[in-house]
Amino acid sequence: MRGGLTRRTTVASALLALIVCGVFVVLLVSITQLRDAEAKARRSEQVLVVANGLERQIVDVQTGERGFVISGQESFLEPWEAAQTAFPGQAAQLEKLVAGNSEQMARAERITQEGNSYIRNYSIPLVAAARRDPESVRTATAIEGGRDRLDAIRTEFNGLIATEQGLADAREDQSDTDVNRAIMAAAGGLAGSVLLIVLFAGYLSRAIVRPVRQVAGMAGRLAGGDLGARLPEGGPGEVGLLERSFNTMAGSLQENREELAASRTRIVTATDHARRQIERDLHDGTQQRLVALVLDLRSIEASTPNELSELRAHLAEVADELTEATDDLRELSRGIHPAILSGSGLPPALKALARRSVIPVELQVDVPERPSEEIEVAAYYVVSEALTNATKHAKGSFVEVKVQTLDDTLHLTVRDDGVGGARPGRGSGLIGLIDRIQALGGTITVNSPDGDGTEVAVDFPLAGRWRDPDRISS
Repeated sequence: MRGGLTRRTTVASALLALIVCGVFVVLLVSITQLRDAEAKARRSEQVLVVANGLERQIVDVQTGERGFVISGQESFLEPWEAAQTAFPGQAAQLEKLVAGNSEQMARAERITQEGNSYIRNYSIPLVAAARRDPESVRTATAIEGGRDRLDAIRTEFNGLIATEQGLADAREDQSDTDVNRAIMAAAGGLAGSVLLIVLFAGYLSRAIVRPVRQVAGMAGRLAGGDLGARLPEGGPGEVGLLERSFNTMAGSLQENREELAASRTRIVTATDHARRQIERDLHDGTQQRLVALVLDLRSIEASTPNELSELRAHLAEVADELTEATDDLRELSRGIHPAILSGSGLPPALKALARRSVIPVELQVDVPERPSEEIEVAAYYVVSEALTNATKHAKGSFVEVKVQTLDDTLHLTVRDDGVGGARPGRGSGLIGLIDRIQALGGTITVNSPDGDGTEVAVDFPLAGRWRDPDRISS
């Protein structure tokens, strides 16, 4: 089935509604048929009751006349007269009840005719004759004539009752069939509805719930910084569109982050290049000129006659000031990019930092191979910034520095026993270090609870970031 989730949901809902409506239609038809069967059953019951009553009226006529003929007592004629009076009304009621069945209607009409004939043509004349001459009506011929008429009437009654009983049994069987059909329809509809609901729920779970959970999980990974997270595409309709949109967004974010990281790396590289250029310019240009000027002044001071003592003293002062300016310039040049770091590597440069530190530093360095220049510079400035902060702000009395390589990672830890409370967002020094570290793919953690010192932990990935020996020797 093709189409979006809306169409599929609509189709599934329509199928469920169709099943439910079909079950209700079957139930309504079955209920209607049951009601009709019940009405017919009540009518058959009434037919049987009326037929039995009508037959009793004929029996009462026969019993009354025979009792009178045999005994001559008028008391036997009371039920005889009552039966004659009730017979027409019950006969009419019987005909009305069986009016919908031509066969039963014919039997009812014959019963009425034969009953009326028996009463008018046999019973009444027999009673009249018995009053005139009792012995004349006690003959076998008179008795046999009445018996034949009654047998014919009973035959009609038996046929009517048997037929009506058969109709009642057939209606009962039909009612049972309708009930069973209704039960089967209800059970089938319920089973079909449950099956469709289960299948639809499974489909929704597979097509919507599971992809949405995957999207949520991937979104969590994306928020955690894993921009390589991707969703398997191929979901139906809108879910597939969501998966493709998510992957497109993640790809754009990853591309932007890679471009940002490359840009930051270029900035760091350009900054270091600028530092080295400034260092060379200061060392080769200004510093050399100042040194040459100092030498010239010393030479003039040495060759100046004694009588020019004041001039000698003045030249000495100028030479001293130039020497101090040269030392300051040399120190400034070393701070921009220490020459010992480029020449000897990270361990000697860190040892030089430790020697110049105002507070004692315990240094542990285990770096068998030199990492890339960018990582060396970054590690150096992390230690330099941490020592500066420990001296100026932390008011510590001791600093511990550990540097080691393990599993293609350079681990660097600087811990002091100062007042703590350092926050990365409070100063430009830490912020600049964070930018430099992240640009190289590293991570930095600052743990500085108030009153319990500060610990700066940095990890640099070293995979493919080792110095080229030929480049070092050159």
